[in-house]
Amino acid sequence: MKRLLVVDDDARMRRVLQILAHKIGLDCAAVSGADEALASFHAERSDVVVTDLKMPGKSGIEFLRELRAIDGEVPVVVLTAHGTVATAVEAMKLGAVDYLQKPFDVDALELVIRRALDLFRFRLENRFLREQAGGHPRSGELIGGSPAMLLIFELLREVAPTRSAVLVTGETGTGKELVARAIHELSPRKDKLFVPLNCTAIPSELLESELFGHVRGAFSGAQTDRVGKFQAADDGTLFLDEIGDMDVRLQAKLLRVLQEKVVEPLGTNRRIPIDVRIVSSTNRDLETAMREGKFREDLYFRLNVFHVKLPPLRERKEDVAELAEAFLAGFARDLGKPGLRLAPEAVALLEAYAWPGNIRELRNLTERAAVLCRGGIVGSSFVRSLLPADVEPRATDLDLERALGDLERRMILDALAATGDDKLAAAKLLGIGERTLWTKLKKHAI
Repeated sequence: MKRLLVVDDDARMRRVLQILAHKIGLDCAAVSGADEALASFHAERSDVVVTDLKMPGKSGIEFLRELRAIDGEVPVVVLTAHGTVATAVEAMKLGAVDYLQKPFDVDALELVIRRALDLFRFRLENRFLREQAGGHPRSGELIGGSPAMLLIFELLREVAPTRSAVLVTGETGTGKELVARAIHELSPRKDKLFVPLNCTAIPSELLESELFGHVRGAFSGAQTDRVGKFQAADDGTLFLDEIGDMDVRLQAKLLRVLQEKVVEPLGTNRRIPIDVRIVSSTNRDLETAMREGKFREDLYFRLNVFHVKLPPLRERKEDVAELAEAFLAGFARDLGKPGLRLAPEAVALLEAYAWPGNIRELRNLTERAAVLCRGGIVGSSFVRSLLPADVEPRATDLDLERALGDLERRMILDALAATGDDKLAAAKLLGIGERTLWTKLKKHAI
């Protein structure tokens, strides 16, 4: 719940504002002076502040100056009596977002408070989006009609509408972030931010600041306040990618935040309430990590309320063609090469490959194909040239009949490609009769 801090020496005014806060759906702390307000803000950060300007002791202007030294972004609305508009203008110069003259219309104040909250959210989202602008673009939506993926889609539809934490596991490159984004997009939080954080991309000594934020001077180099990812994801979804690589010391702090739903930026004891849905991922075996003392058991059970295990691409080969064609079409469109497509024999070659790098490897290969291909068709020989030279595409399971079938299909496709689709010449090249070749073409749906 968002929090309103009211600062006014008039008890009746404080009561009016408390009633208004309750109507809006805000928690409210109401105090009579600046020092009490600063102490309250230190103890627990507020999302919006409404303050009178003329008060005993420190004035509203002095309070605003000291508040800005603590927090440079919290929206402040000032209340002023007739004849002190010039002072209100001074408050605006110090960063107040709006002011109202007393006596004021309660509905007008409600509107001002709502706008102040929206402005703060807009500023926060703007900053986050600017930070993300230099990152990698989204690779697209989840694709696949294989039995394994249909089960995943069904689980996502069940899990997404809940508030529960989700742990996504799978090999590198299987699309764990796409699953996390899908959970967010299918949830009631879809209109709020989805905030990803790669726990391996940031040095452990800086990861705490990235998660929880810091205030100016909290450590060497902290020249300005910084909002952490938890606060940026408030009311939205925080995706903790590769959570298995997080330092054990930081795991304890993360667990405390998840339990208490409160963060404390580095360099302060201010407690900031947060409402964040956590989706995490890892390619590590966390149960083994727990036994080795590298991952906290209590954190594991906090994160693993629902478990989504993504299959590697070699276990969902039915999806290879659809994925490859979707990637190729996207890259071709970006490069101004409409109509670029994969030849059937090229698709067969992609389906036969083991894809140790999973979907990420397939995506990278189709990008290279789109850039380098000069014609309108990406053929099998071209695809073969893009595959690792020391890796021969092969079946990856121990089903001998299936492996022999895959090999036979691939050899037929290669023979057809080598002979320009001349069936008689291809049969001779394979050492079989033409009628036998036609039977095998039908068998393999070529």
